[in-house]
Amino acid sequence: MKTENVLLSKSFDFALDILDFYKELKKNHHYDLASQVVRSGTSVGANVREAQRAVSKKDFINKLGIALKEADETEYWFQILDKKIIKVDENLFKKIDELIRLLVSIINSSKRS
Repeated sequence: MKTENVLLSKSFDFALDILDFYKELKKNHHYDLASQVVRSGTSVGANVREAQRAVSKKDFINKLGIALKEADETEYWFQILDKKIIKVDENLFKKIDELIRLLVSIINSSKRS
């Protein structure tokens, strides 16, 4: 029986949430910011998925490092939007924080092993 990859499923679910938020931003005519958020927010999961097919430990860590950078960027856009444009659902902040923590933990443990 195959065990669930928590990072894969959480980053995929987050991308789906990002698409909903993207629609809301576009509906309110925030096109440029919507593009930024959808790009970085969906890239987290795409890079996590790429890491699953890494050819080496170094490649795995690198792909997760890119996912972490994209997660940080997404959090940045959330903060800007929340302060100046539109209230960002607290659940999105919690989810991106959880993804960042998971990524940092996995990257650090992969470097140690």
